[in-house]
Amino acid sequence: MQDWAGSCQVRLVDGAGRCAGRVEIYYRGQWGTVCDDAWDTADANVVCRQLSCGWAVEAAGSARFGEGSGHIWLDGVNCSGDETALWNCSAEVWGQHDCGHKEDAGVVCSEFMALRLENSDGCSGRLQVFYNGMWGSVGSNSMTPHTAKLVCKELGCGDGGTREISIFYGRVNGTAWLDHVQCGESNSSFWQCPSDPWELQSYDDVRDETNITCNGRKPERTPVAACPNSTSCTDREKIRAVGGKDGCSGRVEVWHRGSWGTVCDDSWDMQDAEVACRQLGCGPAVSALAEAAFGEGTGPIWLEQVECRGTEPSLQACWARTGDGGACRHKEDAAVNCLAASSVTTSPPQRGNISSH
Repeated sequence: MQDWAGSCQVRLVDGAGRCAGRVEIYYRGQWGTVCDDAWDTADANVVCRQLSCGWAVEAAGSARFGEGSGHIWLDGVNCSGDETALWNCSAEVWGQHDCGHKEDAGVVCSEFMALRLENSDGCSGRLQVFYNGMWGSVGSNSMTPHTAKLVCKELGCGDGGTREISIFYGRVNGTAWLDHVQCGESNSSFWQCPSDPWELQSYDDVRDETNITCNGRKPERTPVAACPNSTSCTDREKIRAVGGKDGCSGRVEVWHRGSWGTVCDDSWDMQDAEVACRQLGCGPAVSALAEAAFGEGTGPIWLEQVECRGTEPSLQACWARTGDGGACRHKEDAAVNCLAASSVTTSPPQRGNISSH
């Protein structure tokens, strides 16, 4: 493959960031996918390292991040894990395969990150980042005022916010990924801000935690009830992911009025997916998918215009419209990819600071 290696590029698509998603390769002027036949952690590690995304947390198959289109460029990839690029690995003849896009390969790398304010409204509370498979807080030392503003914008919670400073000492058992975060006017994203090197560390003083209150909230809508008899149906039993390989990815279906139905993708976003994944017991959301990415469901469409803040215990606790108005069809069924708890690693992070991402 060395004759074409110089013209190739690799990317991860339809994840929640550049370090998670469907693996796509650019070749001969077109982007195409990789078949999941024999796809494993060694192959995924090559992609993660190639993209400066750390190492592989998960080697995903079965179109975990939705089906691609166009060519399937590689099949039967078999990397040792030490290669500098995916196209340096052993594989079937370039462009030849026996796969469909339902078998598109994906990757979740250790550098995949997410941001949240840990409170019931999702727009205030303790600031936390998800990194290398786990949530950790952000230290408050030397934090600049502009940092709160960027966090609120990143979370869709308005164009400004303030950091709540506690003067009272209180003992806590916490872990933090970051400290001395100093966002400035030149930074357009929280992830661009300079900080101390990433390091998971313990703290025991509540004053070391960063708490932020944003000036915006998501619009409220009428809540929709779920199980007709809440004493016999738990939150976990009111939701399922259909069409994925492990119950942590697939079309989102909810239980209502004695039957399963789907969720319309109108306004479906990462905050909604975050709630769905947590309700499923599958960890944080990796991607929020639309347009029946895991196939069209049947029966009722129970919810549409779902507007979660991201911290609700269930989709049924979010604001939404009932889906009986006929505005949606099953070609608009919403879906999720979750980072299943069993797939994460807690190895030490390798990168330096926020601005390196």
